[in-house]
Amino acid sequence: MAVLQHEPSLSEAADQLARVLPGHRVEILQGRLTVTPPPDGSHALTLTKLGRALERAGIEGSGVDWVQAVGLWLPTLPEDFAIPDLSVVDDDFRDAHVTKNFYAPHVFRLVVEVTSSNWSDDLGPKVECYAQAGIPAYLVVDRKHDEVLLYTDPLDGAYPEPQRFPRGRTVPVPKTVGVQLDLLVDTLLDG
Repeated sequence: MAVLQHEPSLSEAADQLARVLPGHRVEILQGRLTVTPPPDGSHALTLTKLGRALERAGIEGSGVDWVQAVGLWLPTLPEDFAIPDLSVVDDDFRDAHVTKNFYAPHVFRLVVEVTSSNWSDDLGPKVECYAQAGIPAYLVVDRKHDEVLLYTDPLDGAYPEPQRFPRGRTVPVPKTVGVQLDLLVDTLLDG
């Protein structure tokens, strides 16, 4: 007797991986399943310090808020989604729920990725996906190359060349984010 097996969709495979690999981040970028291991201590501290800086800048009551690891539905392919390390979103972002734990890109003002072992995804497919989704600002804390990159103002689904910030400099958060803030590159890189 022949047994027919169900081949899981990419989305089903992502769900299965997320269940068997707790703490890992599972995303689908440009139709490709990616899995990122849990962050190291410096990665986590960078996000903590960034959150604190946003609080000190007066984000509360500004119409936006910051969240960690919230799903971003990507319009690139039907099953594409990302889970940015940190995002600044409209206060009412939960009203833009698309599916599962993913929200529509129009409520995201800034996405932040701190590079890990999968640094090439942050510097390649995510740049393209976030630009195509119309995310106004994408900040990459590039620990692999010891710099911070800021992509802004996507046009026709692509970001212009990023602004590059070496150690010893500050990164001005774009006004479109909704808070006025300069971030120290060294703090972002070192956590």
